[in-house]
Amino acid sequence: MSDTESHVGLHETAEAPMRTAVILPWHEDGQSRDAAARLAEAVELSRSIGLDVVHRVTLPLRAVQPATLLGSGQAASLGEAIAVQRIGLAMVDAALSPVQQRNLERIWGCKVIDRTGLILDIFGERARTREGALQVELAHLQYQRSRLVRSWTHLGRQRGGFGFLGGPGETQIEADRRLIGERIARLRQEIEEVRRTRGLHREARRRVPFPVIALVGYTNAGKSTLFNALTGAAVVAEDQLFATLDPTLRGIALPSGRRAILSDTVGFISALPTELVAAFRATLEEVAEADIILHVRDAAHPDSQAQRADVVAVLDGMAEDGMLGADWSRHTIEVLNKADLLGGVAQVAARPGEAAVSALTGEGLPALLATIDTRLSEGLVTVGYDISTSDGAQLAWLYGHGEVVGRQDGDEAIHVTVRLAPEDRARFERQRNAAPGR
Repeated sequence: MSDTESHVGLHETAEAPMRTAVILPWHEDGQSRDAAARLAEAVELSRSIGLDVVHRVTLPLRAVQPATLLGSGQAASLGEAIAVQRIGLAMVDAALSPVQQRNLERIWGCKVIDRTGLILDIFGERARTREGALQVELAHLQYQRSRLVRSWTHLGRQRGGFGFLGGPGETQIEADRRLIGERIARLRQEIEEVRRTRGLHREARRRVPFPVIALVGYTNAGKSTLFNALTGAAVVAEDQLFATLDPTLRGIALPSGRRAILSDTVGFISALPTELVAAFRATLEEVAEADIILHVRDAAHPDSQAQRADVVAVLDGMAEDGMLGADWSRHTIEVLNKADLLGGVAQVAARPGEAAVSALTGEGLPALLATIDTRLSEGLVTVGYDISTSDGAQLAWLYGHGEVVGRQDGDEAIHVTVRLAPEDRARFERQRNAAPGR
């Protein structure tokens, strides 16, 4: 059977997206947000990949049933609703074990995926770069290896997605397990090559060292819209979850004249699959290398504080793993975005050190750039140099790497007062002393 024949994608046809039920099993204890907000997010996740959500329900979960997660009465009642509404897919917004997934499929007579499976499928369809595709495929195989209840012939396909919603597949489980393990090993080697390449790129940036500013935040907080507004780029910025999956770098000019590199990264989400946290380590290294982190928040979202906590938890986890410095919060600016939905920047209750903006209208962006400039200036030293009028290269280097705060032009020399990072000052003076005639 060919890949095309064995795979049923998230869209059964372009005209008839799959009729879907979104089911939220809910524990009241220890939740940082209310059930309605979590259910709404699960519905948006499903719709973001083209599913037709025709039924949604929150089910109180008093005790986890090993066989089905849900209680027997809940499972049976849902089966009736699924049959009546001719639903082809049930998305359970929780982590299902392979046994629970298979049992629910038998009871409901439809395909069943959990939150992790849906997010991985979204990532599979959206990843565009080679790095993104490798990272998502690795995450998918790590998730799928314990299940082996679907065909994994997607490995040869060119389109996105990973076929969690496909029909019955390879039944030789041991052969599957061996082949998946071999593919995982190859993927890890390829990803390691990608990491080395990214490391070379970062080394190249250090040789012409511009500060790096990384955007992080909850998915759909407006990171890509802010990225476009600050850089004039045309990164995909849609009103949907996970519109950006691949890191993008662009240069920006700060008010002082200093240049910097801005990096847009994948958005975080509550209950982010652990497979993705590990698999996207190379992507998150852009955050680890950043001089400043801009934590972009949707200030108008009712769960803004809970979303902030989710992002902070991921960054804290990166710090515990040694990927990020323990003092990462000292280098972070919280950006309260979507101020236009609250009546403007003046209506946003920003605390000291936070910046209220509207990436859509541009309000507050000059103040944000000034704040970034001020943060980058901390620790700079002010020095003066006499540059020969014939040495335009040294003058250009100072303007490109520092903040020129004073200049006096003479007939034979230009006296420049400039603020530099200590390492840039040392580099400049080494180059200057090594120049011919010095």
